[in-house]
Amino acid sequence: IVLDVGCGTGILSVFAAKAGAKKVIGVDASDVVHKAELVVQANNCQNVVQIMHGKIEDIKLPVDSVDIIVSEWMGYFLIFESMLECVLFARDKWLKKGGLLFPCYAKLYMAPIN
Repeated sequence: IVLDVGCGTGILSVFAAKAGAKKVIGVDASDVVHKAELVVQANNCQNVVQIMHGKIEDIKLPVDSVDIIVSEWMGYFLIFESMLECVLFARDKWLKKGGLLFPCYAKLYMAPIN
């Protein structure tokens, strides 16, 4: 079972389904979930992918735990518009022990310019 936190248009949910996930749950708080449902249907993944509208902190998932969490959580400069707190909340609440989180780290490179 894969959880896509902040699924947006649902592309990571579709990728997970196409990669062989038995169940994918995409969650997003914005109205873009209506487009995500269209993307899921256009890719014939509606039997695997379930899109849910709501904040990850408030939503009731149809499962007790997940094996994998995916998210495109990075804002620009890895700080602004970041959803890291939401991903960590989902990890602490639903990720099985030994489960996977993608991406699991990020590097920030900086160089002074003149």
